[in-house]
Amino acid sequence: MKVLIVGGGGREHAIAWKVAQSKRVDKIYCAPGNAGIAEYAECVNIGAMEFDKLLAFAKDNSIDLTIIGMDDPLVGGIVDVFEAEGLRVFGPRRNAAILEGSKAFSKDLMKKYNIPSAGYETFTSAEEAMKFLETSKYPTVLKADGLALGKGVLICNTKQEAMDGVKSIMLDKQFGSAGNTLVVEEFMTGREVSVLSFVDGDTIKIMTSAQDHKRAKDGDQGLNTGGMGTFSPSPFYTEEVDAFCNKYVYQASVDAMKSEGRTFKGIIFFGLMLTSEGPKVLEYNARFGDPETQVVLPRMINDIVDVFEACIDGKLADIELEFEDNAAVCVVLASDGYPEHYEKGFEITGFENFKNKEGYYVFHAGSKFDEEGKIVTNGGRVLGVTAKGANLKEARANAYEATKLIHFDNKYMRNDIGKAIDEA
Repeated sequence: MKVLIVGGGGREHAIAWKVAQSKRVDKIYCAPGNAGIAEYAECVNIGAMEFDKLLAFAKDNSIDLTIIGMDDPLVGGIVDVFEAEGLRVFGPRRNAAILEGSKAFSKDLMKKYNIPSAGYETFTSAEEAMKFLETSKYPTVLKADGLALGKGVLICNTKQEAMDGVKSIMLDKQFGSAGNTLVVEEFMTGREVSVLSFVDGDTIKIMTSAQDHKRAKDGDQGLNTGGMGTFSPSPFYTEEVDAFCNKYVYQASVDAMKSEGRTFKGIIFFGLMLTSEGPKVLEYNARFGDPETQVVLPRMINDIVDVFEACIDGKLADIELEFEDNAAVCVVLASDGYPEHYEKGFEITGFENFKNKEGYYVFHAGSKFDEEGKIVTNGGRVLGVTAKGANLKEARANAYEATKLIHFDNKYMRNDIGKAIDEA
């Protein structure tokens, strides 16, 4: 098989690494890819939103399967474009990707189908939103309706913070058109857990659990980011939680989408909050999480291409997902200053330390080759250093030890990824 992966971050690197292990695959392309993905795939200089060019490339190169890694092209309808031309593509169609593309849509869906979630109100007028916030309970949560690179959520502790948040999202357009509609949501407390799943329109198969760390600084301080690290499995995702979510969340979400005429095939990422009242859905995503993928896929035993094809063909019920009985931790090495202002172009060294080092991985998120062929930093999140271990504490110790093997100027990381493990 020839496979095309669309995207260029750490998630896509992990997908490329996993696809490369399939005995069914001879050639992998990635558009646009990055310096790390180049180890497994031929990188093609086409952007993820250049649908016509991607389609032409897939046709010209007889691509057997295209895998969409990113949210933007999914919400933009790339799957519809490829399917219209008879090409096999993994990911939800445009009318199903709205599950992530509009928080207002997903909140309305959960309300309609009694899927447990936080209370909320939706606004298209900043004036109306501010009026509502005058009498709200605090803390409260503001969410830009559309895609905002994982950063369109503000937790506001005071009325003034909330007013400022409405201004930045709806009036100053901090997240562009994503902020045309605003969701004001009840603040929930509890443990967050990420659960990825494969879906074929009818059947849903849950992967192993994970937990992300969104804030930029230690102790969950600082601004929201795309994710500073993650671990898998979550010790807080118990059999009791699993049973509840299987009954009230997972299949219910798939069936709800089908009932709405929006049959979902691809990945549903469930962001869960384990509250004192039971698990509730924080958010849906319509693709693999980043950096959750970097700890989930290294533990997956299945040939991932078999699973992708089963989703496309409606045969997921025939697949038994298998995961190793171990743990993995990923620590993101970022450029100092992320997610605001940071410098790029610093040489990265130390990759040779990971050659033939079983259970240790470096997934590139923001890297590229410079004119001299050296690998240099090219983003806020630069690398995800992942390590496995017999248990979470061992995996965490291994991951942090491994971060010492990689060097670049301006290197920054959180030092408390997985610290919650100690409290489990």
